[in-house]
Amino acid sequence: MGFSAAIAGASGYAGGELLRLLLGHPEAEIGAVTAGSNAGTPLIQHQPHLRPLADRVLAPTTVEELSGHDVVYLALPHGQSADLAQQLGDDVLVVDCGADFRLNDPAAWERFYGTPHAGTWPYGLPELPGQRAKLAGARRVAVPGCHVTIATLALFPSLAEQLVEPEATVVSVTGTSGAGKAPKPHLVGSEIMGALSPYGVGGTHRHNPEIVQNLTAVTGERVRLSFTPVLAPLPRGILATCTAPLRSGVTPAQIRAAYETAYAGEPFTDLLPEGTWPSTAMTLGANTTLVQVTVDPDAGRMVAVAALDNLTKGTAGGALQSTNIALGLPEATGLPLAAVAP
Repeated sequence: MGFSAAIAGASGYAGGELLRLLLGHPEAEIGAVTAGSNAGTPLIQHQPHLRPLADRVLAPTTVEELSGHDVVYLALPHGQSADLAQQLGDDVLVVDCGADFRLNDPAAWERFYGTPHAGTWPYGLPELPGQRAKLAGARRVAVPGCHVTIATLALFPSLAEQLVEPEATVVSVTGTSGAGKAPKPHLVGSEIMGALSPYGVGGTHRHNPEIVQNLTAVTGERVRLSFTPVLAPLPRGILATCTAPLRSGVTPAQIRAAYETAYAGEPFTDLLPEGTWPSTAMTLGANTTLVQVTVDPDAGRMVAVAALDNLTKGTAGGALQSTNIALGLPEATGLPLAAVAP
Protein backbone atom coordinates (compact mmCIF):
# COMPACT_ATOMS: atom_id res chain seq x y z
CA MET A 1 0.00 0.00 0.00
CA GLY A 2 1.36 3.39 -0.91
CA PHE A 3 0.88 6.51 1.23
CA SER A 4 1.15 10.23 0.67
CA ALA A 5 3.10 12.24 3.24
CA ALA A 6 3.22 15.92 4.17
CA ILE A 7 6.09 17.35 6.21
CA ALA A 8 5.59 20.44 8.35
CA GLY A 9 8.89 22.05 9.28
CA ALA A 10 10.62 20.78 6.14
CA SER A 11 13.37 23.41 6.24
CA GLY A 12 14.78 22.16 9.57
CA TYR A 13 17.13 19.31 10.37
CA ALA A 14 14.44 16.82 11.38
CA GLY A 15 12.28 17.75 8.40
CA GLY A 16 15.22 17.34 6.05
CA GLU A 17 16.05 13.93 7.45
CA LEU A 18 12.42 12.84 7.11
CA LEU A 19 12.49 13.86 3.46
CA ARG A 20 15.77 12.02 2.85
CA LEU A 21 14.32 8.80 4.26
CA LEU A 22 10.97 9.19 2.50
CA LEU A 23 12.79 9.56 -0.83
CA GLY A 24 14.11 6.03 -0.27
CA HIS A 25 10.80 4.54 0.89
CA PRO A 26 9.18 2.47 -1.88
CA GLU A 27 5.63 3.17 -0.65
CA ALA A 28 5.94 6.90 0.10
CA GLU A 29 4.84 9.78 -2.10
CA ILE A 30 6.04 13.15 -0.83
CA GLY A 31 3.26 15.73 -0.88
CA ALA A 32 3.24 19.14 0.77
CA VAL A 33 6.46 20.48 2.28
CA THR A 34 5.82 23.41 4.58
CA ALA A 35 7.65 25.86 6.82
CA GLY A 36 7.06 28.90 9.00
CA SER A 37 9.26 31.91 8.32
CA ASN A 38 10.87 30.13 5.34
CA ALA A 39 7.57 29.67 3.49
CA GLY A 40 7.75 30.86 -0.12
CA THR A 41 11.43 29.96 -0.56
CA PRO A 42 12.81 26.97 -2.50
CA LEU A 43 13.26 23.84 -0.41
CA ILE A 44 16.66 23.27 -2.02
CA GLN A 45 17.86 26.57 -0.51
CA HIS A 46 17.55 25.00 2.94
CA GLN A 47 18.15 21.33 2.08
CA PRO A 48 20.76 21.39 -0.70
CA HIS A 49 21.42 17.66 -0.32
CA LEU A 50 17.85 16.81 -1.42
CA ARG A 51 18.43 17.19 -5.17
CA PRO A 52 15.40 15.09 -6.21
CA LEU A 53 13.19 17.77 -4.60
CA ALA A 54 14.91 20.74 -6.23
CA ASP A 55 11.66 21.92 -7.82
CA ARG A 56 9.74 22.19 -4.53
CA VAL A 57 8.80 25.49 -2.89
CA LEU A 58 8.00 25.60 0.82
CA ALA A 59 4.34 26.30 1.54
CA PRO A 60 3.01 27.91 4.73
CA THR A 61 2.32 25.50 7.56
CA THR A 62 -1.46 25.50 7.58
CA VAL A 63 -4.15 22.87 7.99
CA GLU A 64 -5.20 23.48 4.40
CA GLU A 65 -1.73 22.62 3.08
CA LEU A 66 -1.37 19.54 5.29
CA SER A 67 -4.85 18.12 4.71
CA GLY A 68 -5.51 15.45 2.10
CA HIS A 69 -2.47 13.31 2.93
CA ASP A 70 -2.37 9.86 4.47
CA VAL A 71 0.45 10.79 6.85
CA VAL A 72 1.42 14.19 8.28
CA TYR A 73 4.79 14.60 9.98
CA LEU A 74 5.13 17.52 12.38
CA ALA A 75 8.80 18.52 12.68
CA LEU A 76 8.02 21.70 14.58
CA PRO A 77 9.31 23.43 17.71
CA HIS A 78 7.84 22.16 20.97
CA GLY A 79 4.41 23.54 21.66
CA GLN A 80 3.43 24.10 18.02
CA SER A 81 2.03 20.65 17.15
CA ALA A 82 -1.06 20.46 19.34
CA ASP A 83 -3.19 23.10 17.61
CA LEU A 84 -2.46 21.71 14.15
CA ALA A 85 -3.06 18.12 15.21
CA GLN A 86 -6.49 18.94 16.63
CA GLN A 87 -7.57 20.24 13.23
CA LEU A 88 -6.43 17.19 11.26
CA GLY A 89 -8.91 14.35 10.81
CA ASP A 90 -8.90 11.19 12.88
CA ASP A 91 -8.33 9.18 9.70
CA VAL A 92 -4.95 10.85 9.11
CA LEU A 93 -1.82 9.38 10.69
CA VAL A 94 -0.15 12.31 12.46
CA VAL A 95 3.42 11.71 13.61
CA ASP A 96 4.78 14.36 15.96
CA CYS A 97 8.57 14.67 16.15
CA GLY A 98 8.22 17.31 18.87
CA ALA A 99 7.53 16.82 22.56
CA ASP A 100 3.89 17.88 22.75
CA PHE A 101 2.36 14.42 23.26
CA ARG A 102 5.21 12.37 24.77
CA LEU A 103 4.56 12.74 28.50
CA ASN A 104 1.83 10.98 30.47
CA ASP A 105 1.97 13.29 33.49
CA PRO A 106 0.46 16.77 32.97
CA ALA A 107 2.36 18.10 36.00
CA ALA A 108 5.69 16.96 34.53
CA TRP A 109 4.85 18.60 31.21
CA GLU A 110 3.92 21.89 32.85
CA ARG A 111 7.04 21.85 35.01
CA PHE A 112 9.46 21.31 32.12
CA TYR A 113 7.63 23.07 29.28
CA GLY A 114 5.60 25.75 31.05
CA THR A 115 2.39 25.38 29.05
CA PRO A 116 -0.83 23.35 29.50
CA HIS A 117 -0.54 19.65 28.70
CA ALA A 118 -2.08 18.79 25.30
CA GLY A 119 -2.48 15.04 25.95
CA THR A 120 -0.62 11.79 25.37
CA TRP A 121 -0.28 9.80 22.14
CA PRO A 122 0.97 6.26 21.44
CA TYR A 123 4.72 6.34 21.91
CA GLY A 124 6.99 5.81 18.92
CA LEU A 125 9.69 3.57 20.40
CA PRO A 126 8.81 0.10 19.07
CA GLU A 127 11.59 -1.64 21.00
CA LEU A 128 9.90 -0.97 24.35
CA PRO A 129 8.01 -4.07 25.56
CA GLY A 130 4.43 -4.08 24.28
CA GLN A 131 4.84 -0.92 22.23
CA ARG A 132 4.43 -2.41 18.76
CA ALA A 133 0.91 -3.54 19.64
CA LYS A 134 0.03 0.01 20.69
CA LEU A 135 1.42 1.45 17.46
CA ALA A 136 -0.32 -1.00 15.13
CA GLY A 137 -3.22 0.86 13.52
CA ALA A 138 -2.55 4.04 15.52
CA ARG A 139 -3.49 7.39 13.96
CA ARG A 140 -1.41 9.49 16.33
CA VAL A 141 2.25 8.84 17.23
CA ALA A 142 4.59 10.77 19.54
CA VAL A 143 8.24 10.25 18.55
CA PRO A 144 10.65 10.12 21.53
CA GLY A 145 13.38 12.64 22.18
CA CYS A 146 16.79 11.58 20.86
CA HIS A 147 18.47 11.38 24.28
CA VAL A 148 15.43 9.48 25.50
CA THR A 149 15.72 6.86 22.77
CA ILE A 150 19.36 6.11 23.49
CA ALA A 151 19.07 6.13 27.29
CA THR A 152 15.96 3.94 27.23
CA LEU A 153 17.49 1.36 24.89
CA ALA A 154 20.74 1.31 26.87
CA LEU A 155 19.06 0.75 30.23
CA PHE A 156 15.68 -0.93 30.01
CA PRO A 157 16.74 -4.60 29.60
CA SER A 158 18.57 -4.62 32.94
CA LEU A 159 15.77 -2.73 34.72
CA ALA A 160 13.00 -4.87 33.24
CA GLU A 161 14.68 -8.01 34.59
CA GLN A 162 15.22 -6.43 38.04
CA LEU A 163 18.99 -6.91 37.72
CA VAL A 164 19.86 -3.35 38.78
CA GLU A 165 18.48 -0.94 41.33
CA PRO A 166 15.89 1.58 40.08
CA GLU A 167 18.36 4.42 39.73
CA ALA A 168 20.58 5.37 36.82
CA THR A 169 23.25 7.82 35.77
CA VAL A 170 23.36 8.87 32.12
CA VAL A 171 26.01 11.03 30.44
CA SER A 172 24.93 11.62 26.86
CA VAL A 173 27.33 13.30 24.42
CA THR A 174 25.56 14.75 21.40
CA GLY A 175 26.17 16.61 18.18
CA THR A 176 24.93 20.11 17.50
CA SER A 177 22.07 19.23 15.12
CA GLY A 178 20.04 18.20 18.17
CA ALA A 179 19.73 21.90 19.03
CA GLY A 180 17.91 22.64 15.76
CA LYS A 181 18.79 24.78 12.78
CA ALA A 182 18.02 28.25 14.10
CA PRO A 183 21.21 30.31 14.62
CA LYS A 184 22.43 30.31 18.23
CA PRO A 185 25.57 32.10 19.48
CA HIS A 186 26.88 29.10 21.43
CA LEU A 187 26.72 26.90 18.31
CA VAL A 188 28.77 29.04 15.92
CA GLY A 189 31.97 27.39 14.75
CA SER A 190 34.36 29.45 16.86
CA GLU A 191 32.42 28.51 20.02
CA ILE A 192 31.80 24.79 19.43
CA MET A 193 34.97 23.63 17.63
CA GLY A 194 37.43 22.05 20.03
CA ALA A 195 35.02 22.32 22.94
CA LEU A 196 32.79 20.06 25.03
CA SER A 197 30.16 21.72 27.20
CA PRO A 198 27.42 20.38 29.47
CA TYR A 199 23.89 21.77 29.41
CA GLY A 200 20.61 21.01 31.15
CA VAL A 201 22.59 19.96 34.23
CA GLY A 202 21.00 18.93 37.51
CA GLY A 203 17.82 17.34 36.20
CA THR A 204 16.69 20.41 34.24
CA HIS A 205 16.82 18.99 30.70
CA ARG A 206 13.40 18.41 29.14
CA HIS A 207 14.22 14.81 28.26
CA ASN A 208 14.67 14.00 31.97
CA PRO A 209 10.99 13.21 32.78
CA GLU A 210 10.59 11.27 29.54
CA ILE A 211 13.50 8.94 30.34
CA VAL A 212 12.12 8.43 33.85
CA GLN A 213 8.67 7.71 32.41
CA ASN A 214 10.00 4.98 30.11
CA LEU A 215 12.25 3.29 32.65
CA THR A 216 9.63 3.42 35.40
CA ALA A 217 7.13 1.75 33.06
CA VAL A 218 9.37 -1.27 32.42
CA THR A 219 10.49 -1.83 36.01
CA GLY A 220 7.30 -0.98 37.93
CA GLU A 221 9.29 1.15 40.39
CA ARG A 222 9.97 4.85 40.09
CA VAL A 223 13.46 5.22 38.67
CA ARG A 224 15.75 7.92 40.01
CA LEU A 225 17.80 9.48 37.24
CA SER A 226 20.86 11.69 37.02
CA PHE A 227 21.04 12.84 33.41
CA THR A 228 23.77 15.10 32.00
CA PRO A 229 23.82 15.93 28.28
CA VAL A 230 27.09 17.18 26.79
CA LEU A 231 27.42 19.15 23.56
CA ALA A 232 30.25 17.99 21.27
CA PRO A 233 31.71 19.44 18.04
CA LEU A 234 29.87 16.91 15.85
CA PRO A 235 27.08 17.63 13.37
CA ARG A 236 25.15 14.49 14.36
CA GLY A 237 25.37 11.46 16.63
CA ILE A 238 24.96 10.58 20.31
CA LEU A 239 27.15 8.43 22.54
CA ALA A 240 25.60 7.69 25.94
CA THR A 241 27.27 6.05 28.94
CA CYS A 242 24.62 4.70 31.32
CA THR A 243 25.23 3.05 34.67
CA ALA A 244 23.11 1.58 37.46
CA PRO A 245 23.91 -0.24 40.73
CA LEU A 246 23.77 -4.03 40.53
CA ARG A 247 21.29 -5.84 42.74
CA SER A 248 22.81 -8.27 45.20
CA GLY A 249 24.14 -11.46 43.64
CA VAL A 250 23.69 -10.42 40.00
CA THR A 251 26.45 -11.67 37.71
CA PRO A 252 27.89 -10.24 34.48
CA ALA A 253 26.49 -13.26 32.63
CA GLN A 254 22.97 -12.43 33.80
CA ILE A 255 23.34 -8.84 32.63
CA ARG A 256 24.53 -9.86 29.19
CA ALA A 257 21.83 -12.50 28.86
CA ALA A 258 19.14 -9.89 29.55
CA TYR A 259 20.39 -7.73 26.69
CA GLU A 260 20.78 -10.70 24.35
CA THR A 261 17.18 -11.67 25.02
CA ALA A 262 15.82 -8.13 24.73
CA TYR A 263 17.48 -7.45 21.39
CA ALA A 264 17.32 -10.87 19.74
CA GLY A 265 15.56 -10.33 16.44
CA GLU A 266 15.31 -6.56 16.81
CA PRO A 267 15.90 -5.06 13.35
CA PHE A 268 17.48 -1.81 14.49
CA THR A 269 19.07 -2.39 17.90
CA ASP A 270 22.17 -4.56 18.14
CA LEU A 271 24.09 -5.83 21.15
CA LEU A 272 27.70 -5.78 19.96
CA PRO A 273 30.08 -8.72 20.45
CA GLU A 274 31.94 -8.64 23.76
CA GLY A 275 34.95 -6.35 23.62
CA THR A 276 33.52 -4.17 20.80
CA TRP A 277 32.36 -0.72 21.86
CA PRO A 278 29.93 1.57 20.03
CA SER A 279 31.01 4.69 18.17
CA THR A 280 28.83 7.38 16.65
CA ALA A 281 30.62 6.77 13.34
CA MET A 282 29.11 3.27 13.23
CA THR A 283 25.58 4.73 13.07
CA LEU A 284 25.93 7.78 10.81
CA GLY A 285 22.82 8.01 8.63
CA ALA A 286 21.51 4.60 9.74
CA ASN A 287 18.39 3.79 11.74
CA THR A 288 20.42 1.77 14.22
CA THR A 289 21.27 1.78 17.91
CA LEU A 290 24.42 -0.09 18.89
CA VAL A 291 24.77 -1.21 22.52
CA GLN A 292 27.50 -2.76 24.62
CA VAL A 293 27.16 -3.76 28.25
CA THR A 294 29.54 -4.80 30.99
CA VAL A 295 29.91 -4.85 34.77
CA ASP A 296 32.31 -2.73 36.83
CA PRO A 297 32.89 -5.13 39.77
CA ASP A 298 34.75 -2.62 41.93
CA ALA A 299 31.95 -0.06 41.64
CA GLY A 300 29.22 -2.70 41.74
CA ARG A 301 27.57 -1.14 38.71
CA MET A 302 26.27 -2.18 35.33
CA VAL A 303 27.71 -0.07 32.51
CA ALA A 304 25.92 0.23 29.17
CA VAL A 305 27.28 2.32 26.31
CA ALA A 306 25.15 3.06 23.25
CA ALA A 307 25.46 5.04 20.02
CA LEU A 308 22.91 6.30 17.50
CA ASP A 309 22.39 9.04 14.94
CA ASN A 310 20.17 11.63 16.63
CA LEU A 311 18.57 12.66 13.33
CA THR A 312 17.94 9.13 12.05
CA LYS A 313 17.07 6.58 14.76
CA GLY A 314 16.83 9.46 17.25
CA THR A 315 14.15 11.34 15.27
CA ALA A 316 13.19 10.82 11.62
CA GLY A 317 14.07 7.15 11.42
CA GLY A 318 12.12 6.42 14.58
CA ALA A 319 9.19 8.34 13.07
CA LEU A 320 9.27 6.32 9.85
CA GLN A 321 9.74 3.03 11.74
CA SER A 322 6.60 3.83 13.73
CA THR A 323 4.78 4.88 10.55
CA ASN A 324 5.47 1.50 8.97
CA ILE A 325 4.01 -0.29 12.00
CA ALA A 326 0.97 1.99 12.19
CA LEU A 327 0.20 1.46 8.48
CA GLY A 328 0.76 -2.30 8.58
CA LEU A 329 3.89 -2.19 6.40
CA PRO A 330 7.02 -4.26 7.13
CA GLU A 331 8.75 -2.37 9.91
CA ALA A 332 12.10 -2.04 8.15
CA THR A 333 10.72 -0.66 4.87
CA GLY A 334 12.77 2.25 3.59
CA LEU A 335 15.03 2.42 6.62
CA PRO A 336 18.83 2.18 6.21
CA LEU A 337 20.81 -0.32 8.24
CA ALA A 338 24.18 0.61 6.72
CA ALA A 339 25.92 3.69 8.04
CA VAL A 340 28.13 6.12 6.09
CA ALA A 341 31.88 5.83 6.50
CA PRO A 342 34.48 7.20 6.95
